[in-house]
Parts: sequence; structure tokens; C-alpha cells
Amino acid sequence: MNLQQFLLILRARYKLVILTLLGTVMATLVVSLILPKEYTATTSVVVDVKSPDPIIGMMLPGMTTPGYMATQIDIIQSDRVAQRVVTLLKFDSNPTVKQQWMQATQGKGRLDVWMAGLLLKKLSVKPARESNVISISYKASDPGFAAAVANAFTQAYIETNIELKVAPARQYAQWFGEQGKSLRDNLEKAQAKLSAYQQEHGIVAIDERLDNETAKLNDLSAQLTIVQGQTSDAQSKQRSGSASDTLPEIVQNPTIAALRVDVARGEAKLQELAGNLGRNHPQYKRAESEIATLRKKLETETLHITSGFSTSRTVGRDKEAELRNAIETQKKKLLELKHQRDEVAVLMRDVDAAQKAYEAVSLRFNQTSLESQSTQTNVSVLNPAAPPIEPSSPKILLNTLISVFLGMMLGVSAAFLREMVDGRVRSVGDLAEILQLPVLGVIQKQQRIGRKRLAFLRRKTALATTR
Repeated sequence: MNLQQFLLILRARYKLVILTLLGTVMATLVVSLILPKEYTATTSVVVDVKSPDPIIGMMLPGMTTPGYMATQIDIIQSDRVAQRVVTLLKFDSNPTVKQQWMQATQGKGRLDVWMAGLLLKKLSVKPARESNVISISYKASDPGFAAAVANAFTQAYIETNIELKVAPARQYAQWFGEQGKSLRDNLEKAQAKLSAYQQEHGIVAIDERLDNETAKLNDLSAQLTIVQGQTSDAQSKQRSGSASDTLPEIVQNPTIAALRVDVARGEAKLQELAGNLGRNHPQYKRAESEIATLRKKLETETLHITSGFSTSRTVGRDKEAELRNAIETQKKKLLELKHQRDEVAVLMRDVDAAQKAYEAVSLRFNQTSLESQSTQTNVSVLNPAAPPIEPSSPKILLNTLISVFLGMMLGVSAAFLREMVDGRVRSVGDLAEILQLPVLGVIQKQQRIGRKRLAFLRRKTALATTR
């Protein structure tokens, strides 16, 4: 179908199009005038997503997500908020509402659930574009009732928002409180175990005591080294044999030195007497006896000193054994102290771990306790609803314009439907399309002349003839 055919059909069926248009417009006007007037009250709230949480002092990351505003809209349109509106407006105790509920449900179900469903049907919630403002609208035949319900939805939404925030905090606070009691008991047990261990082993300052005992061990080791050196020296001197006369203890001994001088003098005197008096002279014999006595004394003194080396070696060995035993005892004591220190360290770590766990849980308990008592919310009323003056529906002008458009569409559709039922040949193209033959010529249709037009032409012709 081309444009010419379309226009020809409309030209032929224009009366049907006009009648359909007029019928649609008239029906729309009648219905708009008959329908009861309804008023729409609107309130708006602001959701602050950038302010920090008053308890933790930081902005919650979930409030900045794109789905946060959609979640708030779902909360407003939830049954929980609607049921709270029923309670706020006291519909559940209204005799008229109860009677309507009984007639509609025969007493089945709950009144607040039934009334909440009715309220939600006429509720409209829309977020503003590129802002955090949410508009809450309610439509009713009474403007005052519409404003009251809109404001009640706002109040119920704010209260529900607070409950949704506080309820989990209460559960967390209860759970953290129970955990805090258990952790406190663990801390007290760990502290008691540490104190009992310290009292049992007399531990006051184990690190200082360990340092003192380590110093004692080092001192004993130094003494052992000295005694070992002395014993080794005494053993070497004892084994010196004929070379013992050259030992410092013998050479530097004043008694031995004096005896050696006396022996040297006596030997010189003996040689002198041997030369003067002879070896058989009584003076020579007496001098020889004195020299023998001096040598015996010198040998005795030397033997006395060398025998002291043996005694020193024996004493040194005894002292060395004693020091070794003392060192072994001190080592065992140090090992015991280190073991005690390790045990105390483990117990202290248990106490520290229990203390940290208890402090962390106590901090969360205090925080959740504050959150469970919070009455603050990030939602504020921007514009409360007021009873509207003008009705929001029906909109006669808008309905009329829509009816004109729909009437035109229905009229055109009716014309084409009539054309499909009762089709006519309205142009040369229609004929050629139906017969599938080429058009050879066109005979113009004579125009019909009306009676008045024909009488006028006849009179005009007769007048021209008489002249």
C-alpha cells in the first residue's frame, strides 16, 4: 500500500474515522467526569550516604554502592513498613476498617496485613535523578488522609531503618558479652597459673637471677682454669728431678741461699785447712762434719720445697675436682633456671594472648552496645506532606488529548478494517494490481450537476439566445 491508496481509503471512510474519534473523545470525557477525584500527597526524604557513622567515626562502604538507594526504596515499599503505618494510624483499632476487613476476607488472615496490602497499592516511591532524595507519594480521595498516610510512611520508614540498624547490633552485643565472659575466665585462669608457678619456684625476677647465676658459672670456670694451670705447673716442677736446683722457688728461697753460702764458705775453709793442717787434723774433721751438716740441711730444705710441689699438685687436683663439681652443679642450676624462664615465658604469652583477646572482644562489645542503643539515622525529612488543594486525577485535559490520539488511531484502524471487509477499486493502480494487466487508457467520470445548477445554466443559455 502506497501513500495515495492510504489517502484514498481515508477519504472514502472519513465519516467512520470521525465518528470513531468523536465516540472515543466523548466516552473519555464522560468517564473522566464520572470518576471520583483523587488527591496525591507527597513527602520527600534525604538519605545521607557521606556522613561518617557516629559510633565508629568512619563512613560505611556499603552506603556508597549503587544498590543502596534501591535497597532503601524496597524498604519503604515493604510489608513491614506498611504494617507499621497501620499501627501508627491505628487502623487496626478502627471499627470501620475492621468491618471492611470482615466483609472482604470473612475474618481470615490478619487485619494489619490486609490493610497494609491496600495501602501499598496506592503508594508510589520514586528516587530523584542524580541525588539522594526519595519522594513518597500516596493517592486517596481525601486530601487529608493522603497527607497523613504519606507522612506515616515516612515516619515508619525512619523507625524501620533504625530497627534494621539496631537489631543486628543487639545480637552482636549479646554474643560479644557472652564471649567476653568466657575470655575473662580464660584470662583469670592464665594469670592464676602464672602466679602459682612463680610462687612454687620462688621466681621474682628470673632474668636478673639468671644473669647472676651465669656470672657465677663464668667465675667458677675462671677459677678452674687458674687451678688447672697451678696443678700443671706443680706437676712439671715435681718431675724436674736434678734440675730442681734451678727452680725459682729453690733459687729464690733465702734459707737455701744462706745454706749454700755457708756450704761454700765451709768448703773454702776446708780446702784451706787441708792445705795447712792436713786431712787428718781435728779442725779439718770438725769443718768437714760442719759442711756435711750444712749440706744435709740444704738437702732437707730442698726436699721440703720439692715435696711441697707434690702437695700443691694433690691440693690442686682436689680443688680442680671440687670446681668441676661446682661447675656441673651450676650448669644444672642454669638449665633449670632457663627451663623455668621458658615455662614462665609460655605462661606469660598465654596471659598476653588472653589479655589481647579479652580487650578486643570488650572493645567490640562496647561498640555494639552503643550501636544497639542508637536512635540516630542517616535519613531526614526534607518536605513533609501537606493536604493537596488540586486533585491529581482524573486529568481531563490530558485524558482528552490522549483520547484524541487514541480515537484517531481507532478510527484509522476501523477504516482499514472496513476496507478489508468491503474493498473497492479507488484508483487506476488498484485496478492494475487486481487484474495484473497494463492500463491502456482512462475515461474521466462525468461530474453530476445539481438541479439548481442545471436551472441556472438553462436560464443563462436562453438569455444568450434571445440576444
